[in-house]
Amino acid sequence: MKPALAPSLMLAIDKRYQQLIKRTQNLPPLGSRPLTVAGRVSGWITAKATRALGGQPGVVIEPEAVHVCADPALRLSLNKVLENAAHVLRDAGCLRGWRGELLDVIGEGRRLGVIERAALRPLGLLTTAVHFNAWTLEGHLWIARRAQSKSTDPGMWDTLAGGLSAAGESHDDSLLRESNEEAGLQPADMARRTPLRTILRMHRRLPEGYQVEDVLVSECVLDSAVVPSNQDGEVSEICAMPIERVWELACDGQFTLEAELVVLDCLRQNHAAA
Repeated sequence: MKPALAPSLMLAIDKRYQQLIKRTQNLPPLGSRPLTVAGRVSGWITAKATRALGGQPGVVIEPEAVHVCADPALRLSLNKVLENAAHVLRDAGCLRGWRGELLDVIGEGRRLGVIERAALRPLGLLTTAVHFNAWTLEGHLWIARRAQSKSTDPGMWDTLAGGLSAAGESHDDSLLRESNEEAGLQPADMARRTPLRTILRMHRRLPEGYQVEDVLVSECVLDSAVVPSNQDGEVSEICAMPIERVWELACDGQFTLEAELVVLDCLRQNHAAA
């Protein structure tokens, strides 16, 4: 059962949601250039990353754009060029850490190759984030606090489960994986979930580059016998909270921006469907 919310609260939620949306729609960082991969428009490369990649095999820098492609003369596949580029960017101090995870490189709706996760933001490449909102039978929302060891937004509240789709993964597989790692959920626990739907595409300037990200969400009411429990150490606590308390945390700025958007969007959608 999902809670019925007072009209005054819904007005406040909608106002805050619209304010948050504005924070997710930024122009690319100053000095960025369009980036093509294998001839397809794919991202926005920062000025620092452009300088770092100058002269690298498979990278062509022009005044209006930067192009990345395979280098047949050196027998370098596109993925090898992308791998080399990620290492060069790391050595140049362009990356925020190194994840050791590969994500798809998307250009004009196609999967073109794969690259180290940490290299995506300096190149302004598109990512997909999947989130799971889960309710109790009493109408409370399950939320998770990010561990203090997280490199981004440590200690902040988040959706019950969420993360980026890995290379070669379907969005549904990504959701099931993240839900298991972060909340210990099995597919059977989520059998009645709604289909993943896209909330928005974020365009957000970050210190390390440009976040271009599709945000997707699914939700369901969990059976009372299902108690989420973190498995990967990236969550410090999981709680089921009444919506009024969730709203207080949001107003206090204790959610990550993305998680708050996901939570507020679901509240708006549920109210509209009521």
